[in-house]
Amino acid sequence: MPWVLVAPAAVGLAFLLVPLVGLLARTPWGDLAGRLFSAEVGQALRLSVVCASLATVICVLLGVPLAWVLARGDIPGRRFVRALVTVPLVLPPVVGGVALLLVLGRRGPVGQLLDSWFGVSLPFTTAGVVVAEAFVAMPFLVISVEGALRAADPRFEEAAATLGASRSLVFRRVTLPSVAPGLVAGTVLCWARALGEFGATITFAGNFPGETTTTPLAVYLALESDPDAAIVLSVVLLAVSVAVLAGLRERWITA
Repeated sequence: MPWVLVAPAAVGLAFLLVPLVGLLARTPWGDLAGRLFSAEVGQALRLSVVCASLATVICVLLGVPLAWVLARGDIPGRRFVRALVTVPLVLPPVVGGVALLLVLGRRGPVGQLLDSWFGVSLPFTTAGVVVAEAFVAMPFLVISVEGALRAADPRFEEAAATLGASRSLVFRRVTLPSVAPGLVAGTVLCWARALGEFGATITFAGNFPGETTTTPLAVYLALESDPDAAIVLSVVLLAVSVAVLAGLRERWITA
C-alpha cells in the first residue's frame, strides 16, 4: 500500500464519518422515544412515509416500462432518451421544483389543463409532494431495472416464446422474475431517495405543516425553534439510509 495515500484517505474517511458521529453524540437518547411520538414529529414521519410510498408506486408503474424500452426497445435516439432520464440525478432539486412549478402550476401548460378540465391543482398540496418526490426518485429505479434487463439472458424469453407464450406472459413469467433483484434494489433506492427529498418538495409543494411538511422539511424548520427535534428527525433519516445500505450490501458493496 502506498503510504503517501494513507493520510489523505484517513482524512477523507474522517471527513465523512465525524459529522455523523457528532450527530449521534448530540442525540437526546433519553428523550428519544418522547420526541418520536410527539405530534409534530409523528405527523412529519407519517406524511413522509405515505408520500414516499405513493411516489415509489408511481415510479414503478412508469419506470419499469421505461426501463424496458431503454433496454430492449428499438427506438430512435435511445441514447439521448437515456441521458434525459438521468438528468434529475444531477439536476439541483430546487431547479427540478422550479421546472415542475412552471409546467404543472396553474399558469403552466399542463397545470392549466388539469385545473380547467378536472379542477386539480398540484402545487402546494400533498399530491404535489408525491409528484416532486417521484420526479427526483424515478431515475434510480429506471437505471437499476435497465441494468438488470441488459444483464438478463434473452434466450430464456426466446425459449418461452418458442413454446407459444404470448409477449405479456413472457414478460410476467420470465422477464420480471429474472430482473426481480434489480427491481427490488431500484424500488428500495427510489423509496429512500423520495423519503429524503427536500429541494424540489419545498419549491413545488411548499412547507405547510400536516400537508406538505415532510421529514426533511421538518428538520429545516426545527433547526431554529427546536434543535433537539431536528436532531431526532435527522437520526431517523440516518437510520433509514443505513438500513437501505445494509439491505443492499450484496448488490452495492463488494470486497
